[in-house]
Amino acid sequence: MDEKYLALELLDFLHESSTAYNAVAVMREDLLTLGYRELKGQEAWTIGEGEKLFYTKNDSSLFMIQVGKDPLTKGFKLAGAHTDSPGFRVKPGAEMLQDGFLKLNVETYGGPILSSWFDRPLSLAGRVMLKGESLLQPLSRIVDLKKHILYIPSLAIHMNRKVNEGVEVHKQKHVLPVVTMLGKEETKENFLLHLLAAELSVDPDTILDFDLFAYETEKGSLVGLQEEFISSKRQDNLSMVHSILTAAKKAESFSGINVCAFFDNEECGSASKQGADSTLLRDLLERVYYALGGNRAGFLQNLEHSFMISADLAHSVHPNFSEMHDPTNRPVINQGPVMKLSANQRYTSDGDSLSVFSGLCRKAEVPFQYFVNRSDLPGGSTIGPISSTHLPIRTVDVGNAILGMHSVRELGGVRDHFYLTKVLEVYFNLD
Repeated sequence: MDEKYLALELLDFLHESSTAYNAVAVMREDLLTLGYRELKGQEAWTIGEGEKLFYTKNDSSLFMIQVGKDPLTKGFKLAGAHTDSPGFRVKPGAEMLQDGFLKLNVETYGGPILSSWFDRPLSLAGRVMLKGESLLQPLSRIVDLKKHILYIPSLAIHMNRKVNEGVEVHKQKHVLPVVTMLGKEETKENFLLHLLAAELSVDPDTILDFDLFAYETEKGSLVGLQEEFISSKRQDNLSMVHSILTAAKKAESFSGINVCAFFDNEECGSASKQGADSTLLRDLLERVYYALGGNRAGFLQNLEHSFMISADLAHSVHPNFSEMHDPTNRPVINQGPVMKLSANQRYTSDGDSLSVFSGLCRKAEVPFQYFVNRSDLPGGSTIGPISSTHLPIRTVDVGNAILGMHSVRELGGVRDHFYLTKVLEVYFNLD
């Protein structure tokens, strides 16, 4: 596995995965091509040793399952990440007309660095719901307009002299993207509806609703003197999804049950039916275990042999803001996976789980680092501690170091992506 080739594969994956819905669609097609069987929630499951399967929820979360030897006694080997990223979601009745400019009314999703979204081409992607045979079962279509149709213009410095001193960005007024100009005789009514209908080649009357998000259209690139950095949208957290997915596909001879869990809605708290703060993962593991012939008592025993790697990106020391970091734990880009620790359980790692992951790194001959927040600065959290409240198994929080987390474009490391994928390969192939 070549470092640069893997990084270019990641860039392709990021470019095609404009939203959580698009990312799941890309992975679903990939897994079907590789011969994985899709499990349907409304059907009874029968599973055998050696099978490769996947399950999706709400079109935006996906779970990849591989059944190895002795699946009822050797535990689950889980690795989790999330499919969503901070950005802007389109509101209902979004069209707004201002001085001839047609804008879209959007709501901030998660915690984006708002200023990074200004003055760059944007587009729309996500999911559109169409009329189906049943009122309770509308049809779902994944959409990506891929055209440079949106733009959030900055206010000129001549009208905003203090812009470089730090000016508040108002979420309702300042970040509404411009779509087009309308003449006096043109109407804004149902503009977006007709745009979607044309893209999907359907009658506008068949469209019931949508889940649409703005995204940056420019493809990511390798940057730096040696092309050692990855600059792209949605590295948080699709780079971890890609690393887990790539490693799991190379699992050949292993014991137990490998599970890759890719959740939606981490950026807004995970409290959804497709998020980590639900019973989704536990319910799925139980169904898989029972479909293999196990029972409740065996399932609970199997959890005692299980382990989870929660993979979400970490903060590299910033060369221009070095004082913002812990004085003794200072991870940097391209120096290996970062193990994350929090005394107050913002990360779920402890001495036991950290020992397991560092052992995997040593076996893979990969360096590793530690991250803790500066003691007077509260940090973020991950799906790790959230999942642990529903599934009490040993878990470690890890991730690759990046700069500019939650910017529309983040900066990661080519070698780090290779390193973590190599460690995960060792993990998924454990006997």
